[in-house]
Amino acid sequence: MPELQSTSFHISSAVVATMPAATDKVLAELERMENVEVHGCERGKIVLVIEGTSTGMMGDCLSRISLLDGVIAANMVFEHVETESADR
Repeated sequence: MPELQSTSFHISSAVVATMPAATDKVLAELERMENVEVHGCERGKIVLVIEGTSTGMMGDCLSRISLLDGVIAANMVFEHVETESADR
């Protein structure tokens, strides 16, 4: 009997609050990060999407974002997981 292997794809939205004077610098840092896409920014609040292969990867990325200079808070809002099974 063939073994089934599944692959998970995680998509998470997050809101990042920044010090107003640091918003442009934080946006520039976010643009350089892999698997991070900025979807909006207004008055120091940045809405973004993080993609990865595990919840741990999402958490690690969000932790790195929260440690950027000028970031007040980085909070995950939603996470969705898609699982794809492949015959092996």
